[in-house]
Amino acid sequence: MQNTLNESTPEAQATLPAKHRGKGVALAVVLAVAALCGAGLWWWHAGGYETTDDAFISGHVTTVSPQVAGRVVKVLVNDNRKVQAGDVLIRLDPEPFKVKVDQAAADLSESVRKLQEAKSQHLSSVATVEQAQADVVSAQAQAGNSATDLTRYDRLVVSGSVAQQARDNAATLARTSGAALQSARKRQAAAEAQAAQAATHIQTAEAEVDKCRATLEQVRLDLSYTEIKALVSGRVTNRSVEPGDYLQTGQPVLSLVQDDIWVVANFKETQLTRMRPGQTVTVTVDTYPGLLLKGHVDSLQDGTGTAFSLLPAENATGNYVKVVQRLPVKIVFESLPDGYHLAPGMSVIPEVRVGEAVSRTNIHWKPLASLAE
Repeated sequence: MQNTLNESTPEAQATLPAKHRGKGVALAVVLAVAALCGAGLWWWHAGGYETTDDAFISGHVTTVSPQVAGRVVKVLVNDNRKVQAGDVLIRLDPEPFKVKVDQAAADLSESVRKLQEAKSQHLSSVATVEQAQADVVSAQAQAGNSATDLTRYDRLVVSGSVAQQARDNAATLARTSGAALQSARKRQAAAEAQAAQAATHIQTAEAEVDKCRATLEQVRLDLSYTEIKALVSGRVTNRSVEPGDYLQTGQPVLSLVQDDIWVVANFKETQLTRMRPGQTVTVTVDTYPGLLLKGHVDSLQDGTGTAFSLLPAENATGNYVKVVQRLPVKIVFESLPDGYHLAPGMSVIPEVRVGEAVSRTNIHWKPLASLAE
């Protein structure tokens, strides 16, 4: 123990062989070189890549809602099950809608009957008009003949060939024929008015038929809506419906998550200087630390997150404090491996290879004076 303590003193170290001091110096040099290499590697990596932990998997999520209100009689799917587009997910009680279909069908039959009746009345009125027109023609002929006879009797009375009484009878017949003609014309006008009214009744009845037919189609469509079907293929998530529930129109009951997924990474605006669509990305999923997924930058959103928030910042009011904003960047996977469960909302860490810095000569800019103009 005494010997060890003595060797640790400066006097003892001075007497150590030169080779031991040489090893210490070599070790220090190696450590210094390793530190410099590590610093250089870190600087090179930091300059060529951009990364963020504010990133999540996103995807197409379709909310399923009923198009008609009704009582749930059966739920045909369970949580996290795969369904195909067109599969029936939920059945509502169809009986109230069947009653409406029967009622609409009866109303349509009644409207069709009224249309046929209106057409029959129109045909009858047209026949009446034709008869009235024939009566007018007959009355015109008779009135014309009576007027001719009266003119002839007037000449004969002057010459004394006929008695005054015969002339008076001819005058009476002429007046009677004229009155009959006027009456026939009025009957014709009345018949034509009734025919026009009958034609209007046909138009009204046809409109009623169209209305009843549309109502029937609507209630039949509502009946088909009692089977709530999947519009897209996906996995059932967030199910909140059970048999016996009464659903309102548009009430969310479950969601369908489609297979197509991507990453939404919220980079700081200071990280976007050299970021461009098409650049390669390596994505690490928190759930699977050893899994590296390849992808590329698809697009950069035209606006920061705060620009589309419910209460966007009003920087023109009050005291202004500059805050670095984040802008969502969409990253698309090149391919997805089998056997891994990746779902919207899962945390990931993307690493974008931004490459060399953009030359300032390639940036289009204007002096502040020209912008003020």
